[in-house]
Amino acid sequence: MHVSLMITCLGDALFPDVGVATVKLLRRLGVTVDFPGAQTCCGQPHFNSGYHHEARDLAKHTIQAFAKSPLVVTPSGSCAAMVKLEYPELFHHDPVWHGRAEDLARRTHELSDFLVNVLGQEDVGARCRLKATYHMACHLRGLGITTEPLRLLQKVQGLELLPLERHDECCGFGGSFAVRYPRISGSMVSDKAGFIEKTGADAVIATDAGCLMNIGGCLRRRGGGIRILHLAEVLAAT
Repeated sequence: MHVSLMITCLGDALFPDVGVATVKLLRRLGVTVDFPGAQTCCGQPHFNSGYHHEARDLAKHTIQAFAKSPLVVTPSGSCAAMVKLEYPELFHHDPVWHGRAEDLARRTHELSDFLVNVLGQEDVGARCRLKATYHMACHLRGLGITTEPLRLLQKVQGLELLPLERHDECCGFGGSFAVRYPRISGSMVSDKAGFIEKTGADAVIATDAGCLMNIGGCLRRRGGGIRILHLAEVLAAT
């Protein structure tokens, strides 16, 4: 099987190790991975802020960048949701681009969705001696991905997975939401960090770089040394 990696803006700028882990994991499972160099932002920050014209320009660029990719895999539920749910809506008035948007939407998968529902893999051969908890990113719900990350984590040898109170509650990042409503966002992530600390975990695992950035920043300010890890980093460990 051949896929293209959609690295995402935050992955490229702040979490390059997540991209490396994603490629390492997919290759270990026999998947050939390429990286279309023309890819840029998917346009979600613009879309969420109401700049739909600019979002359409970026969506067109992304559709063209991945036009030759048989399948697209991204370690980000938010970017996968943008492509799968919002791209077709952005072009509802344009039959040609709407068709191309729907085509890319069908070919695009968030990482855990691809592993479980396309490859049919839950045990990916990961080994990781770690006591951790799991935060569910909001956009996974929109994609109908509710159990896949946990099913993958439960098969990791050596991982002690601790339950997190209100694990599916938003961390407060929400892309531009954190910029426009910093006090509300700050209160939300403070609650999330408190729940994580209560578990006694050494690390918190999530599927989105935005969640990890927001939660990780709050945890560092509070002290305690709890690590942040992307799902791909845990699954790539052997």
